Amino acid sequence: MTMSVPERKSGSEGKEEESEDESEILEESPCGRWQKRKEQVSQGNVPGVESASLAMDTEEGVEVVWNEVLFSDKKVFKAQEEKIKEMFENLMQVEHPNIVKFHKYWLDMKESQARVIFITEYMSSGSLKQFLKKTKKNHKTMNVKAWKRWCTQILSALSYLHSCEPPIIHGNLVCDTIFIQHNGLIKIGSVWHRLFVNVFPDASVHGKARQHRDEQRNLHFFAPEYGSSEDDYAIDIFSFGICALEMAVLEIQANGDTAVSKEAIINAGQSLEDPLMKEFTQSCLRHEAKLRPTAHDLLFHRVLFEVHSLKLLAAHCLINNQYLLPENCVEEKTKSFDPNAVMAEIKHDDRQGVQLKYSHVSPLELDKFLEDVKNGIYPLMNFASSRPHPVPRALSLSQEQVETVKTPTPEPQETETRKVVQIHCNLESNEEGTKTHLSLFLKMDDKLHRQLSCDILPTDTSRDLASELVHYAFITEEDSEKVAVFLEDAISRHRVRGLTSGTTQWRLGHNGGWPPDIGARR
Repeated sequence: MTMSVPERKSGSEGKEEESEDESEILEESPCGRWQKRKEQVSQGNVPGVESASLAMDTEEGVEVVWNEVLFSDKKVFKAQEEKIKEMFENLMQVEHPNIVKFHKYWLDMKESQARVIFITEYMSSGSLKQFLKKTKKNHKTMNVKAWKRWCTQILSALSYLHSCEPPIIHGNLVCDTIFIQHNGLIKIGSVWHRLFVNVFPDASVHGKARQHRDEQRNLHFFAPEYGSSEDDYAIDIFSFGICALEMAVLEIQANGDTAVSKEAIINAGQSLEDPLMKEFTQSCLRHEAKLRPTAHDLLFHRVLFEVHSLKLLAAHCLINNQYLLPENCVEEKTKSFDPNAVMAEIKHDDRQGVQLKYSHVSPLELDKFLEDVKNGIYPLMNFASSRPHPVPRALSLSQEQVETVKTPTPEPQETETRKVVQIHCNLESNEEGTKTHLSLFLKMDDKLHRQLSCDILPTDTSRDLASELVHYAFITEEDSEKVAVFLEDAISRHRVRGLTSGTTQWRLGHNGGWPPDIGARR
């Protein structure tokens, strides 16, 4: 969804009214977490959305957007209810650092009408279009490094959407629906435009296409085949090509109030001095959709592709496995290092070598770099698979999310072929006994191992847990039954004995079975 900065009144009168508006709570979500305020924000071409207001997330203390879809005819709503629920459940699955976050939804049934209310991330820093206008107004040119970084982030998000099953087509990618934050992070909004068109009865693909084409200033973003029965993800590539071109030249000149002409687009492309940038944008703007590259292919284009530094690869590894590490581990580690100690050394036979000491690394710069990587400013899509990573059992999910968010299970990325030869299990329960933390250490037949952990609820069964391990390619299908039996025994012993912690170990025997070697201890 597209959120833009709301217009605010100027002067003392405007400030007083703004203060009153912001303090007024119009409505609360059933759980009490989201509080709708009076101030409206502008939505960018999202079919069916009747109103969008600023709201407060009382748990996180941040502003969000409260969106409403109204159904005056309850019969129409009932006919679409299951389809609507399915769509919103799918929206809850999408998780990408360069896509505006979809937080929550619920249905509100009243006698006269029905509503669908959903909460989305609020982008307060403004759109890419606004940033480009300010840059041009200040007589500045676009920094090539920033252009490459922005293109990579947008393509990272598009590659993620297009590799979903089924592919998600954006259908409304313009500079007004791309947002840039103060730290350089790019996020694309209005992602669910095409899904909304297909679900809500008052909107159709062709109708929205005509509406877009009436908006003359954005006409040039849409591919020639847009709105036809044959359009696919290639329309997003065309739109991205125009965005990339506008980012490079800051603005493609229109003839007065009319749409940007093809001639103006050609002239803007020819004005690019870098031949690789010129080739890159032209490949996206090919008239025939089948000749345009995919988002994944564009990430390998010579103008963007680079061999990532070991520092960036290590940072991604650290972020991806953060749940296995103690809190503030980086800070604690850097404090314990001797600043004069050598962490790496390059030796040369014919000249003096180079030593890198811990004092050469600034902890503050390291924290900032890790934060940028975590936020998605430096994606590693060049090395990603053709399909998005499935979201594993979320270790950070709140109790409310675990109980209320039931999303379809994503397809696994790959399958495990190695056998488990040894397994260690540790169980620790909280004082109330409402939640148990499970830690697994799996030793594989190639002598490597996996270390996994998650919180389990009293309703979780050992077979459910084993199935998840298979689904996310942690164990083979053949080991599923044996692991399920092992977990069942371990969990049963833990619950029956009322232990606050316990360790259980089984070893694979010579006959291929799993004879128990169990030792539970406090």
